[in-house]
Amino acid sequence: MQEIKAKIQAEIDELDHALNFEIPKVIQHAREFGDLSENAEYKAAKERQSMVQARLSLLHQRMMEVDSIDISKIPTDRIAYGSVVVLYDLEKEEKVTYELLTSEESDPDNGKISTVSPIGSALMGKEEGDEIKVKTPTGFRSFEITRVTTIHEK
Repeated sequence: MQEIKAKIQAEIDELDHALNFEIPKVIQHAREFGDLSENAEYKAAKERQSMVQARLSLLHQRMMEVDSIDISKIPTDRIAYGSVVVLYDLEKEEKVTYELLTSEESDPDNGKISTVSPIGSALMGKEEGDEIKVKTPTGFRSFEITRVTTIHEK
């Protein structure tokens, strides 16, 4: 969890700096051009300021969510955050392994998917032997859950 929090905090720090130091300078410089109603630089800077404020709000919310994760309350008998899941793809007839993590930790090319991704959310709460059908960007896929290792067993 510390890695996730550090990653979020690094982005918060970067955006705080932009919001409090860089953007005000750009806004002040743009004001020097005069008429603000037709000042593209001013409008762009104000839009950037709004986007940074919105992103900061989301990051602070995400930090609170990550802080609230209690590993001791994660199920030991079914799929949840931190589980490593081996699936049998019923159409392709091949096995695939995923580790369910937060969106900040996800790396789909390396089998690390978010618990809120289409496959991740379909797996949450399931057990070995269950079958799932998932709508993905490439169409529906069906899997059988062949092995589950929870975060407590790692």
